[in-house]
Order: sequence, then C-alpha cells, then structure tokens
Amino acid sequence: MTHWFHRNPLKATAPVSFNYYGVASGPAASKICSDLRSSRARLLELFTDLSCNPEMMKNAADSYFSLLQGFINSLDESTQESKLRYIQNFKWTDTLQGQVPSAQQDAVFELISMGFNVALWYTKYASRLAGKENVTEDEAKEVHRSLKIAAGIFKHLKESHIPKLITPAEKGRDLEARLVDAYIIQCQAEAQEVTIARAIELKHAPGLIAALAYETANFYQKADHTLSSLEPAYSAKWRKYLLLKMCFYTAYAYCYHGQTLLASDKCGEAIRSLQEAEKLYAKAEALCKEYGETKGPGPTVKPSGHLFFRKLGNLVKNTLEKCQRENGFIPNPNQRKW
Repeated sequence: MTHWFHRNPLKATAPVSFNYYGVASGPAASKICSDLRSSRARLLELFTDLSCNPEMMKNAADSYFSLLQGFINSLDESTQESKLRYIQNFKWTDTLQGQVPSAQQDAVFELISMGFNVALWYTKYASRLAGKENVTEDEAKEVHRSLKIAAGIFKHLKESHIPKLITPAEKGRDLEARLVDAYIIQCQAEAQEVTIARAIELKHAPGLIAALAYETANFYQKADHTLSSLEPAYSAKWRKYLLLKMCFYTAYAYCYHGQTLLASDKCGEAIRSLQEAEKLYAKAEALCKEYGETKGPGPTVKPSGHLFFRKLGNLVKNTLEKCQRENGFIPNPNQRKW
C-alpha cells in the first residue's frame, strides 16, 4: 500500500572551519580538525542526496559524531567535559521557524542539532520509499525500520543530550520538549500505518485492523495535542496533517469494526458504524483541503487526491452498500412461510 506523510524541512547550518590556530598546533591535532571539517561537510551533503541510503547515512553520521566526541568528553574517559566544548560557535535554523537561526557556543548543541537532522533524514527517506505506487514487502519493512530509528534518535537526544545544554532550548524551537515529543509520536503513528497496511494485505481479522487503526488515530491526536500551545503561524500546517490523519484512521477503525459487526449478522450496528466512518472520511477530506490551503513549513500537495486517501473512500462506500444489501435480505420473523 502506498502512503503519504507530511514532512517539515531540514535544519540549515552555517559553515564551520574548525581552524584553531595557536590551539591545535600539532600535526595530529590539525589532522583531527581537517577530518572534522570534511566529515561534517560530507554528512550535510548526504542530507539532500537522493541516492543516499541508510547505510551511507549511518557511516557518515558515525564518522562525524565520533570525532565530535573529542569536543564534548574528556579524553581520559573521566566524567569531566572536554576543555574544547565551548571553543566553537554553531548556528542552526529550525524546522518550523525557517531561516531564523539559533546559535550556541557549545559542541553539545552541534551534536543535538546534527543528530536532529539525521533523524529527520530517516523520516524523509521513509516518506520517499513509502510514497511509491507499489511498495514491496522489503520496502515496507525498510520504511518501518527507518521510522523506528528516527523515533529512537529523537528520544535519545531528548533524554541524554538536550538536558546537558547550558543554554536551555527556546520555546517553540526544535529542541524544546513539545516539538521533540511531537516528532517521536508522529514517527510511531506512521510506523503503525505500515503495520496496518501489511495487516490488510495479509487479510488479517477486521477486528485487529480496527484496533490498530484506532490506536494510530490516538497517536495522531496525542501529537496534535502536544503542539496545541505552539504559535499557529508555525504549527498550523503540521497540525492540519495530524488532525486529518486522526480522522482518517478513526474512519478506518469504524469501517473495519463495521465489517466485524456484519460478520456477526449485526447489520443495523454495522450500518451505523459505516455511517460514522463516512462522516469521518468527509471530515478528513475537508481537512485535506484546509491542509493544502494552509501556509507554513511542509509540502504544497493535495492529499485528498492521493491513492492512499481514495482507497479508503471506496472501501467505506462499498462496505456500507454491502451492509445495506445484507440488511435488506434479513427475513421478517413474523412473515408467514408458504
């Protein structure tokens, strides 16, 4: 099954020379600074290289972060921080607040910001792979794996590195808890979308698919709630996506719940469940239009025209018609038999 995911833009950064004349004077020190400069440039280059795959990204990220650790941790493996931690100023923009950069003279800020971009790359890679018309089983597994890796990176940054910043994250900026939590939950929700698609392809029980869809809708609702106190000018488009996905998967849940009821000869209840799915699908369709018209970070697309959206509309319509036909065939127990 093909998917469509909203994506915010990558963070941008100012060049860093890592030239420390008078500080890094020996050949070995100069070599490390040169390697830092080239490995950083290589990693930034891969973020926008469409031929980049997870193995290439992991190798490039490991190469840069292993060198950057010398600016964060003491070389004698003590608990003390490196004396080089505050020697370099780093500038990074935000995914939501565009070209307005944040700057900190702190190598931990660089590690977090670059790590954030690595996580974003994995979500974008998953989105490109999932957007194909015929996603294979192996590709679906790769999408699921990439989203889990991204969620893990966001979670690790939040728990292990962001608390170490000397200057706390500014409100509404990427490194603030609300933003990081929203990214984590969105990754979880989208990974579960892949699970639902697989369950449908394998013709699993409608009750299981309904439960998964309802849980996915709750993920999207939780992510939207996390962003509810942010400035609408920055978060409105992202929130439209989360809301339309919430309605979409709640409609999925009602649709498959209706199939479960129909299989139990509960036609009246099945019809009511499908009618609710129809209402929610219509609401999601309206939110799709609003999403396309809302200004803000993210792509300018019409999700209602996407295959993943149209398929649900046809499924709800056909299942409701089937329920109504079945309901019309139920004999009246008071009718006399001749």
